Amino acid sequence: MKFFLLILICGTLNACNKESPRRDITITDIEEPENPDFLPGEIKPVASINCFAGAYYRKAVSSKDKWCGIIAKVVLPQVYVDPDRPNPAKLGQFFLDNFSIYLGGNANGQETDIGLTWEVIRLPNGNLSNSSVAFRPFWRTTTHEGHGIAWANADAQNTDYHYYPGDTLILSLVLIADKMVRFDVIGQGRIAHKHFTVDIECRGFTIPGNAEYKRVNAIDQSGNEGKPVLPTKARTEGTEWLETSLLRFEGNGVISVPMHSGRFTDMRCPNVNHIQVTASDEDKKIGAEKINILGTP
Repeated sequence: MKFFLLILICGTLNACNKESPRRDITITDIEEPENPDFLPGEIKPVASINCFAGAYYRKAVSSKDKWCGIIAKVVLPQVYVDPDRPNPAKLGQFFLDNFSIYLGGNANGQETDIGLTWEVIRLPNGNLSNSSVAFRPFWRTTTHEGHGIAWANADAQNTDYHYYPGDTLILSLVLIADKMVRFDVIGQGRIAHKHFTVDIECRGFTIPGNAEYKRVNAIDQSGNEGKPVLPTKARTEGTEWLETSLLRFEGNGVISVPMHSGRFTDMRCPNVNHIQVTASDEDKKIGAEKINILGTP
């Protein structure tokens, strides 16, 4: 996989502190490191992490190290609701199982989930759809330094922010300034015209600093957070992560390295019976895999 150097326009990492205005990044080719598997001094991920109860999900999460972003190319899955699990608050419209694909991370105790969730859209006549019909960008952050829990969605009416099963996207989450991350969704192929971007305040994410980054496929269960999962026939099929890279502080810049199978903790929750992962040896070198999540194995 090609490596890149992302040069901060402000010149050095130390110059991009909280007093400086936000600076964007540019990309320039560099040579691959001598050891493409691990960098000198790189912290390796832990062998295992306890699952968080209340959801079916597959998470690939890095070590907590000098990481400052994650970039992935993904084909969105088909989703199937369980008609026997309607949401009693909105009968006939929504269900208790919700589908999402997202990036995120944790730094200084602040957790972020930033990606796509299966949602309603606003139709041309101005009405909301009767049920969830498309993936739309969302972002949520936990409280940190007095900054409360934040939750937001992209505009429900803008069709450039609606994505559908089978669409191919590039998702990226990059620390662009002290306490500020940028999330991008870039369409590929027939939806190349679609592009969503948002800058999000995340006070736990600093330049320079240590953080972990993740990519997640999930079926969350409404009202069941922190509890054992409930049986469901809901499922997702056909997610394809085509490649995944991590960004890392190095010297006065940032390099991109493949999120290969040695660079993440493999989480299949609540257990491996519900998560189907397929990856060849070549796929594992570039952070590629196919995923199905099955509420009923």
